[in-house]
Amino acid sequence: MDPRIRDHAQTVIDHSTDIDSGDRVVIGAPAAASDLVIALYEECANRGAHPVSLQNDSRATRAFLQNYTDTDDFETPSHLLALYQEMDTYIAIRGDENATETADVNPETNAAYRRAMQPVLQERLSKTWCLTQYPTTGNAQLAGMSTEAYENFVWDAVGLDWNAQREHQSQLVDILADADEVRIQSGSNTDVTMRIAGNTALNDYGEKNLPGGEVFTAPIKHSVEGEVHFDMPLYRQGREIEDVRVQFNEGYVESYSAGRNETVLDGIFATDEGARYLGELGIGMNRAIDQFSYNMLFDEKMGDTVHMAVGSAYAETVGEDNERNESAEHVDMIVDMSEDSTIEVDGEIIQRNGTFIFEEEF
Repeated sequence: MDPRIRDHAQTVIDHSTDIDSGDRVVIGAPAAASDLVIALYEECANRGAHPVSLQNDSRATRAFLQNYTDTDDFETPSHLLALYQEMDTYIAIRGDENATETADVNPETNAAYRRAMQPVLQERLSKTWCLTQYPTTGNAQLAGMSTEAYENFVWDAVGLDWNAQREHQSQLVDILADADEVRIQSGSNTDVTMRIAGNTALNDYGEKNLPGGEVFTAPIKHSVEGEVHFDMPLYRQGREIEDVRVQFNEGYVESYSAGRNETVLDGIFATDEGARYLGELGIGMNRAIDQFSYNMLFDEKMGDTVHMAVGSAYAETVGEDNERNESAEHVDMIVDMSEDSTIEVDGEIIQRNGTFIFEEEF
């Protein structure tokens, strides 16, 4: 076994989830990530924790969704929900042998399935959890890298000095802590404002997401105004969505378009009412991730980027006096902020062309 796999497992157990004796741990992973699952089991045994693993198989998921006859009849799997209710910690491992496995599933079917699974997702998110990546050949191919290069890319990003990253990102957390309005401009097609007063900006330094490397919060639900050109592509439901443009009015996605696979957006926005409001504003700060890889776990953390997610807001980012946006969806989309771009907080520019006010190059 590559020693970096055991290093990865130790980071998940010690840094991201802080697993202790007696903890009940559920690990969801594809078969291709079995080495990391084994390493996690070893680490759980060393700490007296009790792991259970679930195999996440995209081919099986596709077979189920393609053959289910009545999508209006999807039910929340109560047996899976019961498992999550009993666990203390959930570790999700991504790793695709075929990143486009579910590309031919009807977007409306996907939306119906996500609605049925929402209680399961909410239960998972209420516990200690970590989402991470195993470097598979399918994801390497999607990123346009050799297998070896992709392994180096993943494990370099996972093995960052997270204490140093936390300190660096805390400077942005301090700026946003008492902020009211954020304005994001990029090129001639992105100019959007939103209020965040009363909401909490969180410092993601490799805990819930590994790799981490962002500061994120929730906008006040009805405060988002303006237009955004998400000029970096995203992969969703096995399809590449490009050139997304969204117009917000009083927080609501009033209109939208995409240069490719707009039908996937149709399904996302039709999922439920909350899918047409923003649930997250995130600002990428991980400069160790310096290559776009068609993997949102990494791409949204890149320095010189901003991402916004339509759909559910993380409960811990929403102040008790503000309304939390709820949805079965949470879909991140990215704006490149490296050129002709600014972030303003209460009228003051705090980032220009990807460089923050607290960095020497500003």
